[in-house]
Parts: sequence; structure tokens; C-alpha cells
Amino acid sequence: MPDIKPVISIKNVEKSYYGNKVLKGVSLDVMPGEIHALCGENGAGKSTLMNILFGMPVIHMTGGFEGIIEMDGQEVHILNPRQAMEHGIGMVHQEFMLIPGFTIAENIKLNREPLRPNLLGRLFGEKLMSLDTLTMKSDARTALNRLGLDVDENLPVDGLPVGYMQFVEIAREIDKKNIRLLVFDEPTAVLTESEAEKLLDAMKRLAAGGVGILFITHRLDEVMQAADKITILRDGTQIKTLNKADTTAKEIATLMVGREVEMRQKERAEQEEAPEGGREIAMSIRNLRVDMPGERVLGIDLDLYKGEILGLGGLAGQGKIGVANGIMGTYPTSGEIIVGGQELKLNSPKSSIAAGIAFVSEDRRGVGLVPDTSIELNMTIPAMVNQGRFLRHIGPLSQIARQEIRENAEKYIQELDIRCTGPRQAVRRLSGGNQQKVCIARALVLAPDILLISEPTRGIDIGAKSLVLDTVDRLNREQGLTVLMTSSELAELRLICDRIAIVTDGKVIDILPPDAPDADFGLAMSGVPVGTQSGGAAD
Repeated sequence: MPDIKPVISIKNVEKSYYGNKVLKGVSLDVMPGEIHALCGENGAGKSTLMNILFGMPVIHMTGGFEGIIEMDGQEVHILNPRQAMEHGIGMVHQEFMLIPGFTIAENIKLNREPLRPNLLGRLFGEKLMSLDTLTMKSDARTALNRLGLDVDENLPVDGLPVGYMQFVEIAREIDKKNIRLLVFDEPTAVLTESEAEKLLDAMKRLAAGGVGILFITHRLDEVMQAADKITILRDGTQIKTLNKADTTAKEIATLMVGREVEMRQKERAEQEEAPEGGREIAMSIRNLRVDMPGERVLGIDLDLYKGEILGLGGLAGQGKIGVANGIMGTYPTSGEIIVGGQELKLNSPKSSIAAGIAFVSEDRRGVGLVPDTSIELNMTIPAMVNQGRFLRHIGPLSQIARQEIRENAEKYIQELDIRCTGPRQAVRRLSGGNQQKVCIARALVLAPDILLISEPTRGIDIGAKSLVLDTVDRLNREQGLTVLMTSSELAELRLICDRIAIVTDGKVIDILPPDAPDADFGLAMSGVPVGTQSGGAAD
């Protein structure tokens, strides 16, 4: 039997940035047809290792790295992404790198377009040849079929669902004829559960065809479902490499964070059923309609009780994301919202903040943060603008209260465990998980009575996820903060919510307790109510 060599061997790789060692002797092999998961908290060194494999300029502009990379038993020196591709390495990034105005086929064949000769091409060379559009479409169709994706390759990328865009990214990589190793960097971070399932199935199909896969993810259920081997990094150190059959998700989580991770279900005191109208309503929503593209709300009635955590769940595109955005006035909204006995002025974020409502958006980069601004200013700008805080008034003039801003940032950096170099670091230089924590701090600085928080743990590792959910739970229990939490992950809603409203077709179809059977949640998401509680399901 022939000796099968690893597609790639990483041997004792070390990397430092300006004296700070971020990788400390990492070694792993990826075999042909193997899915090898790479797990670790934000800042564990996963991205740095991927940058080394793909020859990214940031590595070589900062002194290179120590250690050896081998392919088929031979040492290779990958100095740029083009050389990585020549060696058969492809990468599917978390952030899409597609051109919206191009078709699916054009994106798949980008920079590798097949050409056909014409008169000008024969006279003046390749630059004046014509595109062989038939071959482009045929190659794109073949790549899409390998992924089991039934979508017209002639469609423009602009307007495609997020899940389809991710598959187009993968199709572009596997269309490369010599592809032997595919690196997936958090590929399911922006996908729904059903889309993620399809992507994992596609990964398995690719592995069955002999492609080696290095799979970076925070979702340990996906690791246990798809991976053959798992390597855990923590603070740049390789903690362990395990066979999936020999471990559990709980063990992986513990190895990742260096402590036992337990996201316990919220403790609820036994209470007698309150009589109708006996619970104080923090927010009453009637016939709420929100014109948010892809997440339209079509007439929701819902009561949020003071001191509770109410979850909003449902499938992607059904309207759950639109509810909080409508309350904050970020998209055109109609209906009636009563907060503290007063009718809220709709379509006015400033009025919502004045009513004691704070919002952590699902779009942390586009809405939640000012990326080129420091952590400390990101945390305080909304309070400055809307509440006049963190300002020192000298007659008619105002100055920024820098010491107060600094102390505020240091407090939240410590409380939320924000991994950074200090309060003055630009937010864009933080990992996704730490950016999300800054978003949460930004909302908490407003000292709200009601917190709207959408997709709070999207793209966050298991340790940060536990901390974020525990923070929301603690604020609710200790300070009585009322929370409306929207999430695509039903498991985390069931972990800390008192009730969970399922949104289907733009309406609340059912409101269930967190310990309701899985089947009840499944039926509600498919549009079949099973036991609507009081508090506001629509007809």
C-alpha cells in the first residue's frame, strides 16, 4: 500500500509581531480527503496561521515566520497568495470577496477567464482576445454542481441570499484545476442553520473527492458534525490535536478557553401564574410594520414585560431582525409602540434613545461601530450626542472629558474582557468578537431601561459567547434590565430567555417557554402555532 503523504504539513511554526509572539510552535498535518478543524478563541492565532499558509503580505512585511511548511513531503516557500494558489491552496473567507455587478459565472472565473482567439488577438496578442463565455458558464455550472447548488450561473451576485454568496465563493475556489487544500475561515458565521447544514454537506463532498480541508469555526456542533481531526489553539500555543471520535464538544470548549465553560440555563424562581394584566409592561407593540429589505415585519402585536428577557427567533428572512430595527427607527416603520405609558415617536432613533432604549445592531461593522475611531470614543459617542455626557462645559463651549472617557473604557474593557492593546486602539484592529463586545459596551453606556440586542454572538468564539450571554443575563438579574434579544441560534435563546416569540412570515406565530419541546419550535418556524401564550402573537 503506498505511503500517503499529507497535503500540507505545518511544522513548529512561530510568528511574532513587534516582539509579541502570537504563534508558539504550532504543528499539524492535513491529509487528502480529511476535514481538519482549527479551534480557538478570538486571538488564539488561527488567522495568523492562515495568513502564513496563504502568503499574505502582512506576514512578510513584519519579519516573516519561523518553522517549515511542506506539501507532499517537500518544503515550500509561499511568499504571496498567487504562489499559494499555484501550490493548490484555496481560501474561503468569512467576508465575501465578490463583485456585485458581475454574474455568478463571472465571479467564479474572475482573473482566470477562458479566452478565444479573434482577429485583433492574433495581431496584437492575448489582451485583445474575446472572452469564451460558453466555457465560463460551463465551468461555473460544473463547480456549482459539485456543491449541489441549483442556481442559474447567469444571475448577478447582487441580490443573492447570503448563503448563495458563500457557495459562489467556494465554487470559485474548487473551479481551480489544481486545488488540493481548501481553507474555510468561519464559513458559516453569517449563515442560517439550514444554510450551514448545506455548506457542511458540500465540505464533506469535497473531502470525499480527495481535497484536504482546514476548517476554522467557533461552532462546536459543526466541528463534531463535520471534522475528522481537531487542533485547539490557545494564546498562540497548540494545546492538543484530537480525533473527533475521542473527544466531545465540552472537552474542546474547555481546552479552548483554559477553563470549564458552562452556559447554564437561566435560573427561574417558581412563580404563581400572574393574573391577566398583573405584570408591568415595559413596551407594548401593536400592528408593527417595518419595511426592512429581506426582513419585513407585516403586523406584529407583542408585549415586553418589565424585567424579562424576551427572545425573538425564527428562520432567516422571516422578519425577526426587522422588529428591533423598527423600534429604533432605522427602517421605515408604522404601527404603535408604547414605552413607559408614552407613545414612542416612530422613525426617530433619537426619540427611541430618549425613551430609555438602547440597540446593539446585528450589523456591527455597518451600523454599530466607527471602525477607524478608538475603542473609548466608540463606547461614548452615542452618550455624548444623545445625552450630553462625557463633555465638560465651559460657558457656551464644550470639551470632551477625556479622563472620564478613558475611565469608562477601562471599566468595560475589564468587565467584558475586550482583548485589545488599550482604550485608544482603533476598533477596526480588533477581532470580530471583540468588536461585538465594544458594541455591547456602547449600548450599556447609555444606561438603558430596555436593551434591544440582535445576533449578539454572531461570529464569536465559545468563550466570548459565554461571556456575552452571561453579561446579558447578569444585567437582567442584578439590575432588572429588560431585554429583547433576537438570535438565529435557538439554543442560545433557550439558554437565557424567559419567553421566546417565533416570527414567521413577518408575524409572531407563537410564544413558547424556553423548555418547550423541540418539535413545538420546529412547528412554529414552519408557520404552525402550537400553544400561543398571552402577550402578543399575531393572528
